[in-house]
Amino acid sequence: MQRGALLDAARSLLSEGGTEALTFPALAERTGLARSSVYEYFRSRAAVVEELCAVDFPVWAAEVETAMDGAQTPQGKVEAYVRKQLELVGDRRHRAVVAISASELDDGAREKIRAAHGGLVALIVEALAALGQPQPRLGAMLLQGVVDAAVRRIELGAAEDPTEIAEAAVTMALHGVNGTTA
Repeated sequence: MQRGALLDAARSLLSEGGTEALTFPALAERTGLARSSVYEYFRSRAAVVEELCAVDFPVWAAEVETAMDGAQTPQGKVEAYVRKQLELVGDRRHRAVVAISASELDDGAREKIRAAHGGLVALIVEALAALGQPQPRLGAMLLQGVVDAAVRRIELGAAEDPTEIAEAAVTMALHGVNGTTA
C-alpha cells in the first residue's frame, strides 16, 4: 500500500515539476512517511522512475492498442496510434514518463524502458506493412519520432494549440511532408 502511495506521489511530483521535483524529502512529505522509510522502498530516484515506467508504460501502451483495435483500416490504425499518444500527453502517467531524464538511470533501467518503448512501436508495424511500407519496422521507428516530436512540442507549451499539433502529426504520418491527401 505504501509503495503505491509513493508511486502516486512520484507521478504528481514529476508531472508538476519534472525530475528536479522528485526528491525523497518531497516523496516523504507527500506520503506522510519519514524520509528513511522512503529508502526502504526505493534505493534511488532512478529506482522510483524505473518502477513507474514498469507500472505505467504497459497501461499507456494498452490504451494505444485499444484505440488502434477500434480502427477498421491500416490508415485508421496509424491515425489512432498517433492521436491516442498525443491525447495521453496530459495524463499524469505519461507526464511522469516524459519527465524522466535518461542520464539519471542506470543501463539496466534504460534498457527496460527501451524495451517497453519498442513494444509500443511494434504495435504499428503490421499496419505499416499493410500500407505497403517496404521496411515497416524502420517506418514504425520514424513514425514514433514524429509522435515524440509532437509530444515535446505540446509539453513545451508551443504557440500552436495541441489540437493543431495533433492534426499536423497525423497529416505527417499519413501523407508525409507534402501534407496533401493525394
